[in-house]
Amino acid sequence: MSQPELDPWIEGYLGYLGEVRRMAPRTVIDVRCTLKRVAEALGRIRPGTPLWQATHQDYLEWLEGERGRGFSGASIAKDVSHLRGLLDYAWRSGRADRNVLDGFSFKEGYQRRTPKYLSLEEAKRLVVACPKRNPAERRDRMIILVLYGCGLRTQELCQLNVDDLDRERQEVCVRHGKGDRPRQVPVMDGLWTELMAYVGERGWKSGAVFRTTAKRRRLAQKDVCQVVSAAAKRAGLEGEVTPKTLRHSFATHLMDRGVKLEVISVLMGHRGVGETGVYLHALPGRGEAAVAQLAANGEVKP
Repeated sequence: MSQPELDPWIEGYLGYLGEVRRMAPRTVIDVRCTLKRVAEALGRIRPGTPLWQATHQDYLEWLEGERGRGFSGASIAKDVSHLRGLLDYAWRSGRADRNVLDGFSFKEGYQRRTPKYLSLEEAKRLVVACPKRNPAERRDRMIILVLYGCGLRTQELCQLNVDDLDRERQEVCVRHGKGDRPRQVPVMDGLWTELMAYVGERGWKSGAVFRTTAKRRRLAQKDVCQVVSAAAKRAGLEGEVTPKTLRHSFATHLMDRGVKLEVISVLMGHRGVGETGVYLHALPGRGEAAVAQLAANGEVKP
């Protein structure tokens, strides 16, 4: 069954998020998906009732249904946050007498799990499993190295352009991270040398760093996932290994080497250290030196 169209007033709220609150387009899309899904669920509980007129009990019934369907605590907590924003807007706009979710948060049974990451030995095996005998192999190897060596998100890697490689500072510039937050990520010497050779070999002076072999188009996220999955299979790594696994490995290995939580938060493009706290514990250190340590002592060599 297709999801219902959103009420025109909710469409106005979404426009407000993008145009007035200046939320990133992907965030607005995420809120839209939440509101569509909840509207459909509440339509079965109280048909014909708009979201801003649903009662606190209605939302509790919806919440129990989400738990019964196996949604994680993190997913439900995010949905509640999206709903609370809509209901607060409805209250301030005079469409509702109050925000029935004001002060409500979902915490029961919600424990943030340690992200899946590779051990240093597994990271070494993954890199070794990436040969560089031809252009396609060198591209796939570089994808693995940049994901692990810079901690980029999949979409950030796909959007990376040659102009985003700061040769003077030896940094990768992420211009549109999550929440449209830009950041600079220092790159270890060995990785930088191979990255410059990769770009130079193709003679690319502008445009996407990672392109398809046949039509030279920018790689899509699914293409990157396939590259990582194939490399993990060649390396004999157990369980699912995704681009996010390499990003988590980047942060975890920096944490293990004594990098301060605040520095990792900046390198990862997090909103604050609260997001970064899932990576073990904070130890003293510096960002650039810690990134370089990933290549020190022959631990992981590009």
